[in-house]
Parts: sequence; structure tokens; C-alpha cells
Amino acid sequence: MLTERINAHLRELSDTDKCIWRCIEANRAAASRASIHDLARTCAVSSASVVRFAQKLGFDGFGEMKAFMRMEGASRSLPERDVITSLGSFYDETWRELMRRDYTRASRLIHEAHRVFAYASGYVQTNVMQEMKRLFVYDNVFIYEIAGREEFYSVYQAAGPDDLFVFISLSGESERVVEFAERLSLKGVPILSITEMRHNTLASRSTENLYATPAEIGLAENETRLQFKSMLAYFLLLEIWYVHYRLYLQEQEDFSVEE
Repeated sequence: MLTERINAHLRELSDTDKCIWRCIEANRAAASRASIHDLARTCAVSSASVVRFAQKLGFDGFGEMKAFMRMEGASRSLPERDVITSLGSFYDETWRELMRRDYTRASRLIHEAHRVFAYASGYVQTNVMQEMKRLFVYDNVFIYEIAGREEFYSVYQAAGPDDLFVFISLSGESERVVEFAERLSLKGVPILSITEMRHNTLASRSTENLYATPAEIGLAENETRLQFKSMLAYFLLLEIWYVHYRLYLQEQEDFSVEE
């Protein structure tokens, strides 16, 4: 995902690079069809700056980045058929996308942590956190829930590089979450964030990020349409990560035996 690449290379991006990214993010569909000269003109930068931006994200050049954006846009669009078919398609695409991810760094962080703390920024996020606690307790990984600012700062005083803080936030822009993450980042405490698939402040402050993509699907009600937001992606993400974590533990045990 392009957003993942942005978050991974955020510290390397110049002000010009960030300007280009804002232009792309504002209208991805148009950016994926634009020529390099059109995009450069829209962003008020040179064509060479666009090429350098693409290369910082790991692409050979603008052409490869453009093809990547077009492919990503096609995979994200839900088919305009009946809602059940659209929902099924979303579940299938989500499963395939999550199965392609690399969970090694996230697994290493939670395995090597002396203590694991978690903070959720809302109701749905709290449900995700409870599921994470339930899964990892099977391996004697106890995740301590932080309820608010006062409790966070009480724990923060003694927190160090051997601890891990997990933040679950849909937008990654919650004022409190960003405040906590910035404090921990300055102190050198590892952070794992679970957020929606988008560029966000929390992800940029984190040691490792896990992303999920919820989907909004219109449900008909009389003459209007209600927007149903599926959050299954977050729970599916946790289950797939947990299985990868168990495999990671097995690899560590096998490596120890070989030594």
C-alpha cells in the first residue's frame, strides 16, 4: 500500500515530498492517471522532484509509482452490485491483503517486551483491544489496559525500552493518542499502532504499524441509504497476526535448538 510506504519513509521526506503526497492523497484517482508533468504542475514542483519522491518510496521512478497507484485503486473499489455481494467481495479482498502482510516485526516486539500496555481511543477500538488480550493470553502474554491520561502518566514514569505500548486508533489522529505516542517516542519506548489504512500522525510516531481497511457499504432504508461500516478487518487482522506470532515463536525455538 502507498500509505504504508509513506509512513515507513516519513522521516526521509522533505517539505517538497510532503507537498507532493498531499496532492496525491487529495485525489488519488486523478493522480494515478496524470502525466508526470501534470502532477508536477498541480503540486507546483518540478518533474525531477516527483521522480525523487517516487524513488524515496522505493519505486524505480514515477511510472512504477503510477502503475502501483492504479492497481491499488482498482483493488479498493467495491463492485456496484447488491450489498451482500459487495460485502462478500470486501471480506475476500481484505483476507487476501492481510495474508500478504509481514508480521515479523510486530511479533518480535511483543515477544521481546518485558511488559505490554495497550490503549484504545474509542468503543470499537476497545473491543479490538479486548480481542487482542484474549488471543495473546494463551501464550502468557498479559496485556495491561490503560484507561486514561492519569493512568498513562503513572505507567509512563517507569516505562523503558524493554516495554511495549500498543495504541488502537481508527484515525491515528486522536489528540490524546498522539500526545501519548510523542511522549513515548521521545523516551525511546517501542510503540505498535493499529490504525486505519491512511497516513496518520500515530503511525509516523510508531516503531511498527499494523493497518486495517474498514469499508462503508450503503444499506437501503425506505428512500434513504444508511452507511454501514464493517469493522471485521480489525478482528481478522488480529487473528492472522496471532497465527503468525505462533509461527514466529516456533521459528525462534527451532533456531535455538540448531545453535
